[in-house]
Amino acid sequence: MYKAPVEEIAFTLKHVAGMAETIDGGLLGDLGEDLVDAILAEAGRFATEEIAPLADIGDRQGARLSNGEVKTPDGWRDLYHNWAAGGWNGLTAPEDFGGQALPHMLNVAALEMWNSGSMAFALCPTLTMGAIEALNVHGSAALKEKYLARMVSGEWTGTMNLTEPHAGSDLGVLKARAERRDDGSYRIFGQKIFITWGEHDAADNIIHLVLARLPDAPAGTRGISLFLVPKFLVKDDGSLGARNDLYCHSLEHKLGIHGSPTCTMIYGDGKFGNEKGAVGWLIGEENKGLACMFTMMNNARLAVGMQGVAICEAATQKAIAYAKERTQGRAPGWSVSGMSPIIDHPDVTRMLLTMKALTQGSRAIAYACAHAIDMAHRATERREDWQERAALLTPIAKSFATDAGVDVASLGIQVHGGMGFIEETGAARYLRDARIAPIYEGTNGIQAIDLVIRKLPLSGGKQVRGFIAELKAIAEAVRSSNLKGFGATADRLAAALADLEAATDWLLARLVKGKSAEALSGATPYQRLFGLALTGCYLAKGGLARVADGAGESRIALCRFAAENLLSETVALKDRVVNGAESLAAARAVLA
Repeated sequence: MYKAPVEEIAFTLKHVAGMAETIDGGLLGDLGEDLVDAILAEAGRFATEEIAPLADIGDRQGARLSNGEVKTPDGWRDLYHNWAAGGWNGLTAPEDFGGQALPHMLNVAALEMWNSGSMAFALCPTLTMGAIEALNVHGSAALKEKYLARMVSGEWTGTMNLTEPHAGSDLGVLKARAERRDDGSYRIFGQKIFITWGEHDAADNIIHLVLARLPDAPAGTRGISLFLVPKFLVKDDGSLGARNDLYCHSLEHKLGIHGSPTCTMIYGDGKFGNEKGAVGWLIGEENKGLACMFTMMNNARLAVGMQGVAICEAATQKAIAYAKERTQGRAPGWSVSGMSPIIDHPDVTRMLLTMKALTQGSRAIAYACAHAIDMAHRATERREDWQERAALLTPIAKSFATDAGVDVASLGIQVHGGMGFIEETGAARYLRDARIAPIYEGTNGIQAIDLVIRKLPLSGGKQVRGFIAELKAIAEAVRSSNLKGFGATADRLAAALADLEAATDWLLARLVKGKSAEALSGATPYQRLFGLALTGCYLAKGGLARVADGAGESRIALCRFAAENLLSETVALKDRVVNGAESLAAARAVLA
């Protein structure tokens, strides 16, 4: 059974990602470390004691559709109400609407624990939080007044309606349409697919954010508008009115996250109401909907990265527990009678340490991204620099952590051996759940495109080069520490960062010369190269922190393992970035 690693989460927040310095600098108001610890402890208790025990039920039963209504797994409706009653939905939401306006770092830490408990359950509040932010930033005063407080409280949930059957990730070809009405409202018509928690019984109302196109809109992404479309219309006094003309047509039968209803939504076919068309209201300006939705999507990308971290943690815990109990063979050095626990076999040890290193590295990357977001909003100086840092880290946090989630969950099955392939052990669910995360919110290939084409050139490349310089300082601090436990870590970090710097310079040079196709050929290996280098550096930063929590030596040992066993991959990744484009282009004909 999963147990929230509250102490490790708190350590990473404070001493690796930067929260302690931010608190000491007075940038988080009255928030102190004691309150941070209290919030994390209660979030961990809820995830461990209330969410995790219902995860298997959600996986076995799944969400069920009948006559357009979705029933969530047994116990999940009460679970959601208890979760909302705890105020968790409003951790970072604006105080004007009942939120607590706490830092983003604290929220992503809580999101990790919710998702470790049950990724399928946590998807519901994740989407609501994103909808709250988009509405708060871009919505009119009237819309915010009518909807935000109930969404912040968790009484109403939110969704994001983007893609359609023919569109995939290309939102420029969306066909859903909107028609203006004289009263300032709009009527929405069309079909949306893959809508997470698009219909359910856990909340009284569901607030859909829907991308659609006006009749006179420009072609492509420049002609998309964003609309708020509630399941139930809301009266002026805040009470619920008539059912809006929208419904869930079907649920997807998925590889994993069975408890999360993934819906095909139909808008405006006349099923409800006296007139065809789902009633909606414009968010932001006409034809500027994609910019509004990206407010939601950018934070959703980090939230999906947290799903990867969460699966890593839960799968690692399960695998370690099994490896301690399962006995088989006699490990080297085993001197007592009987078989030894498989954790003592070197290959199993290697797998478990790889899982643990990827988990902690992914966590640190994601928390550092959240820290940059907080600093972009709260810092008194260098705000633009922090905005760029957050932009640079977001695609890495999303992609590296979700790839790690798949890899770690797969290793977890391997540790279990044949029993890992049997559903009853629970190891398989983590891999099934994890597999969607590299696809969600822009596939990891799209994240790589964004990283190379949009993020590396920020400030003419100064942002990424300055960041690499900061990472080099960590490597040098390891070298100058003279701590024997680090072994060859300093040399391995320096080599990995040299690979990262060389690959970065090569990509930037290709972009300057207009050779974007060559740059994109190496985008995905570059993204992994960056994530591995960050993992090594952040594990080293944790080892150097020397906090008096009794775990200093183990952190240094894990850092050394990662440096001497995982970072050697960076030289091969650099070679793929720099030398892979020509062979990729030449081999394309093989696929004809």
